[in-house]
Amino acid sequence: MKIAFATQDLKRVDAHFGWAKNIAIYEIGPEGHVFVEAIQFDGDLKEDGNEDKLAPKIDAIKDCAILYVAAIGGSGAARVVANNIHPMKVNQPEPISELLDKLQEVLRGVPPPWLRKALTKGKERVLDFEE
Repeated sequence: MKIAFATQDLKRVDAHFGWAKNIAIYEIGPEGHVFVEAIQFDGDLKEDGNEDKLAPKIDAIKDCAILYVAAIGGSGAARVVANNIHPMKVNQPEPISELLDKLQEVLRGVPPPWLRKALTKGKERVLDFEE
């Protein structure tokens, strides 16, 4: 499963989604995580009401199941959720490595229903009534 992090410094979740200079993407599973890529964004990212700045970010994370942010506006949140991405807000800047470790630990156990649903993103649902 792919996870995205809104970040200014590529080390911590410390950015508002619309204002983030970078989106760091990792692949994660119960056994570990791997850095996939960092996508950098330029321009006037702090301009409120500029919905055009969100389109490239949504496109960059479209195959991610979860997005960690320091903050996200209503419009951004609606667009993220519409793309079947679960937004997660952190209350203060948190190291990406710690968030990955916590999530990995949850994946080793019994993930909550919202996370089990996120794990199925991009996979075809198969219902076998004979089992």
